[in-house]
Amino acid sequence: MSASLCTAASVLLTIVIGLLGPSAVVPDLGGPSLGLAPGPHLVIGLAAAAIVLGGLGLLGGLAYGSRLPPRLLVVLGCTAAAVLAFLPPSGSADHLNYAAYGRMVALGVDPYTHGAADLPGDPIAGAVEEPWREEASVYGPVATAVQALAGWVGGGSLWLTVLVLALVNAAAFIATGLLLDRFTRDDPARRLRAALLWTANPLLLYQLVAGMHVDTLAIACMVAALLARSRPAGSGLLLGLGVAVKLNAGIVALGPAWELRRRPGRLVVMAGVALAVVVAGYALTGLAALEPVSRTSKAISHASYWKTFQGMLQALVGEGSAYRGEIQVASLLVLALLAWALFRALPGRDALAVAAVLSVAYVFATPYILPWYDGLAFAMVAMAGASLVDRFLAGHLVILSLAYLPARVEMQPTDLEWLRTVIRQQVAPWALLALTLALAGWAWTTAARARTRPQPAAPPR
Repeated sequence: MSASLCTAASVLLTIVIGLLGPSAVVPDLGGPSLGLAPGPHLVIGLAAAAIVLGGLGLLGGLAYGSRLPPRLLVVLGCTAAAVLAFLPPSGSADHLNYAAYGRMVALGVDPYTHGAADLPGDPIAGAVEEPWREEASVYGPVATAVQALAGWVGGGSLWLTVLVLALVNAAAFIATGLLLDRFTRDDPARRLRAALLWTANPLLLYQLVAGMHVDTLAIACMVAALLARSRPAGSGLLLGLGVAVKLNAGIVALGPAWELRRRPGRLVVMAGVALAVVVAGYALTGLAALEPVSRTSKAISHASYWKTFQGMLQALVGEGSAYRGEIQVASLLVLALLAWALFRALPGRDALAVAAVLSVAYVFATPYILPWYDGLAFAMVAMAGASLVDRFLAGHLVILSLAYLPARVEMQPTDLEWLRTVIRQQVAPWALLALTLALAGWAWTTAARARTRPQPAAPPR
């Protein structure tokens, strides 16, 4: 099966999962439904097939290209995103949290100090699933503003609230794809690669659009900011908005900061505007908005190889400590070393290259990683030069997507518990560690070969 057919099959399966309605993969929104009630084994099998076929399609496209022209890939990807926006989100239940936070703002309740459990009997807060019912929002003020808009429009309707959020999310995904296409339009090879990495990427359609994660909005802001960096004030505004959606997107800002390091006046304008936007946002929400973020910043996800190291430390030294502080320090060291190796191995020293290097290093090094976090790195590498990093990143997303199949606790059959206890907690961490070491090794050897490669002789004067 060709890469294009694998991609098409993956996207169609993702759409079918949404069409089937409420299931073990699709939370019930109480809206229009075909009432098919598919069994958990069927929908989880469809999701697994969508991920595997999507991974094959993405890797095949990156390795061998596509018979379809880039413009058609962009059109098809945007169409798929638009269709998915009108289907119930699948893969996780995060969108229920978003809807509940928007509902809280509409009711005058602070989502940064309250969880869904604090609104007993509410039709929207009551839909939030375990283990998130007591959790306050960890999202920035811009994300909360979008959620509040959806809560105001949706009122007491969960289905309508989520639909508004889905439309905003799909619009952000499509806008990002169009920006990338416009940026690469003068180079057919780069244009095709950008379409494969973002707009027609079946794994991102599965995670970011069908999964409806707020990361999509932050990514759109960051891509626009990098493409607008010739205007420091405008770029700073967009950077600030992205950070005010989700704080970890701020790593991208180091790209334009590096590029402007010898132009302090422009750097001050860009950084000042970005900081002003973030400060203004958090001034409106209150400093309480930072407390949930600081608490969750020390978390370690089950599929991360750092979770395995944490278990080893507890087994060797004792379980009296979670060793989160030590792991945070170690992960920052890994991030710095990996970023330095990639920086030396890859061509280019502009804002796009630096943002790509840092975002890739971040998703490979951070202790708390979920599949949709990879979206930021994909958008950044789509603007930078092509390299084997594309395929390492594709493998990273395939592993994480299979590890969180699905990223939901409720309605999971007991005979598929091995997906969580074996694949997520045992196989995925070691696979991600091996992939990280392979990426570091490739970067190191590539940089070493570049240093020893004979330089062309200077032309005679």
